[in-house]
Amino acid sequence: MKKLLLSSLVVLTALALISPVNAQAQKKIAKGGHVAMPADDLKWDSLKGAPPGSGVMSSLLWGNPEKGPFGMFIKFPAGFTMPLHYHSSAFKAVVVKGAYIYVAENGEEKRLGSGSYFSYPAKDRHATKSAEDSETIFYVEGTGKFDAIPIEAGK
Repeated sequence: MKKLLLSSLVVLTALALISPVNAQAQKKIAKGGHVAMPADDLKWDSLKGAPPGSGVMSSLLWGNPEKGPFGMFIKFPAGFTMPLHYHSSAFKAVVVKGAYIYVAENGEEKRLGSGSYFSYPAKDRHATKSAEDSETIFYVEGTGKFDAIPIEAGK
């Protein structure tokens, strides 16, 4: 488990080093520079489209999640639940902290701890939860728009 976590952190660090973080970082990369951003320097904002008052946050590393492609961290507060929904574009992710809980449309749960990888195809119907005892942080990368479209019960 420790090797998997260490490997995941190395991959995430490498992605952060080669990914533009903001306009200034993009200029550095264009000139052959690199980007290195300590975790304490990440800027966290409310995730656009998250339920109001949910406390779900995001830290954009590169790109544009409203159009794609993009790479960002998402943070769920302890005990957060997102009801049944889907995303219009596919994405892939790595859990960095806590536990991400995937809930299939049929109610079956899959708990993914630190170092776990997951991906969703576009329009996969599911709910998500975070661990009850700690916040959950995961890195998400996609080539299209990042959204969460709610599914009404019975539809």
